[in-house]
Amino acid sequence: MLTRIVCLQFKQENIPSFERIFESSRERIRTFPGCKHLELLRESGEVGIFFTYSKWESESALENYRKSPFFKGVWSQTKALFAAPAKAWSLYNHLDE
Repeated sequence: MLTRIVCLQFKQENIPSFERIFESSRERIRTFPGCKHLELLRESGEVGIFFTYSKWESESALENYRKSPFFKGVWSQTKALFAAPAKAWSLYNHLDE
């Protein structure tokens, strides 16, 4: 199982637009083949910093999602709202390998 964490920083005025994008796409992401879990987290001390936390069956499942036309459309809309470039990590549980 692969865990994917993406840090997204938005201009404050763009937060409502991002929330609408996420709300309208989250179920499709959750049901994408290989996606086992998806959450949206918000930094407690910083307005505008969010994290997506997702779990995927494998790296190839995540890559299939990232190469999909659906992802490309959502990502292009989301990216236009950023205050800073996104940061992403793909992680495996070290002790379970």
